[in-house]
Amino acid sequence: MPDPYRQFRFKVTVADKDVGGFSECTVAETTVDPIDYREGSEEPRFRKVSGLTKYGNITLKRGTSDSLDFYTWISDVHETGSDNTRKSITITLLNEKGEEKSKWSVINAWPTKYKPADLNAKTNDIAIESIEFAHEGITREA
Repeated sequence: MPDPYRQFRFKVTVADKDVGGFSECTVAETTVDPIDYREGSEEPRFRKVSGLTKYGNITLKRGTSDSLDFYTWISDVHETGSDNTRKSITITLLNEKGEEKSKWSVINAWPTKYKPADLNAKTNDIAIESIEFAHEGITREA
């Protein structure tokens, strides 16, 4: 049985455009709400049927750079709403050789939260900015 893939090599594209490297990508869970259902003709017990599917938000973190892509995107959402600003996001897991092994496609994503980097003159850490996305679904292709 082959070893599982490591989580430290991945790439992110937005609307088929490479948007730079990220230090962290957090994909929240997908859940399907269970609904209790009972018919009058059944024995006295509840059946569980599926309800609404909910997709948790995705958070990306990266070192702050000259790129204003994410700031501009959330500014567009603020000014015009999410209807005309939705984009596809692809998250691709790579193996140690840099080969694509698993891919997740995120449908109709738009930024809901942008956090600039914290600044502290006492450290020499990388300035990390984060952006959070809402979306309408995620599919795994490989």
